[in-house]
Amino acid sequence: MYEHNMRVFIIFAALAVSGCVSTVASVVTAPFKVAGKAADWATTSQSESDRNRGRAVRKAEERARKDCKRQVDGELALEQCVRDTLRAQGIN
Repeated sequence: MYEHNMRVFIIFAALAVSGCVSTVASVVTAPFKVAGKAADWATTSQSESDRNRGRAVRKAEERARKDCKRQVDGELALEQCVRDTLRAQGIN
């Protein structure tokens, strides 16, 4: 058992002396970096959430405007129809 531990120590010492310390450190820290990236990908930041919400509202407004153009005449009635449609969908 003592000989095995000594061999391991000699191998690590040789790696440290030969300049492979940074490689060993990279291998050791790699799982933590990967976990951090996964957490970043899995979560949505506030700015991303705001951007996605704005995009959804604009698309809903565009759809409502198209539908209302077919149903009503006049700009004032069109705007009222769009507001009512968005309010009915829970988008204000």
